[in-house]
Order: sequence, then C-alpha cells, then structure tokens
Amino acid sequence: MDKVSENPFKNRTGGDMPLMTVTALFVTLYLVSNVMAVKIISIFGYFYFDAGTITFPFAYMLGDVLTEIWGYRTARKVIWMTFICNIVMVICTQVGVWLPSPDYLEDTARSYNTIFTYVPRIVIGSLVGFLLGELSNAWLMERIKKITGGRRLWVRTIGSSVVGYLFDTLPFVLIAFLGILTLRDLLLMIALQYVMKLSIEVLFGTPMAYAVIVFLKRKVLRSRCNG
Repeated sequence: MDKVSENPFKNRTGGDMPLMTVTALFVTLYLVSNVMAVKIISIFGYFYFDAGTITFPFAYMLGDVLTEIWGYRTARKVIWMTFICNIVMVICTQVGVWLPSPDYLEDTARSYNTIFTYVPRIVIGSLVGFLLGELSNAWLMERIKKITGGRRLWVRTIGSSVVGYLFDTLPFVLIAFLGILTLRDLLLMIALQYVMKLSIEVLFGTPMAYAVIVFLKRKVLRSRCNG
C-alpha cells in the first residue's frame, strides 16, 4: 500500500490562524462601520456624527495589532485588501438596488435602497480617508516603535492614531460634505469626529490592543517554537 505524502502546508494552518482572525475582524469592522455610517447621531441637536464613528476606532486598534505583530508590510497588504473588499461591497449592494422587487415587498425594498444608494462623494471620501488614515497610522506606528526601541506601546498606538485620524477625518468630511454643509457645521463635524475617534482609541482601543498584542505574541511565539 502506497504511503500518502504529508501535506507540507498542513501544520502551518495553526500558525496562520491569529493573522487570519485579526484580518477577518479588521475587514468586518471597517465594512460594518461604513454601513453604520448611514445612521446619523445627534447630541442635543447641535453636534452630529455617524454611528460608524463608534466602531471605526476598533478597526484602527486591529490595524495597530497587525503592525505590532506582523509588521508594516503585512498591515499594508491587509489595508489594501480591505479597500478592495469595500469596493466589492459597494458594487454588490448597488446591484441589489437596481434589481426589481415584488410589489408586496415594496417597503423592504425602499428601506434597502435608502441604506445602500450610495452618494458618490461619500464613497470616494470614505475610501480616500481610509487609505490615507490607515497607511499613515501603520507606517507611523512602526517608525515610533523603532525610535522607542519597542517600549511604551501606548505611545505608538495613540501617537500613530493622532496622525491617522487626522488623515482619515479631514479627507472624508471635506470630500463628502464641502459645499453642502456650512463652514461652521463642517468644522464642527471634523472636530467632533476626530475627538470622538481619538477618545475611544485612548479609553478602549489602546487597553484592548495591549491585551490582544500580549495574547498574540505568546500565541505566535508558541506556534513558531512548535513549528
């Protein structure tokens, strides 16, 4: 009886699982944030921001994890893959808008169309902001890591986000709403989104990043030792 050769990639699956998990969550959080952005939240009738502002910082947190554990090159590949996934989502959901629906489901179809009829300026602003923000965040985090000798994780997670959120928020708001909102409302939206994203990063994202990075470093190190 012939002996079946061992699959050389079989034992690598476990080692790839942490990267696959973080990548899947990163892509999911970004797509979910874009869908949630349809819902506008009002604070006392003076300040407005989209619901995606709440979940978006956690995607940034996972971007920090990717850079910290696997490096800027891997993080950059995941960022570009997420960018492509978002384009695929926009195209597919838009096709769903164009497809006919039975009369008795008219209310459902109208709700679907309301959510997924994308304004081109908002889509472009979101994509440009995401690329500029995430790439600058990942690049700067790795630079700070080299400068600090790998110490003070909180300095690079928060420091990189300070710049990343600026490159994300400014292009998005300006491309999507310049000429539509008054200058006052435009500046308020930029300031509020930036402050909220950074606050969520500081209060929740960075502590979560610490926990995830410590866990994954042990997991990846153990996997490499076993391999």
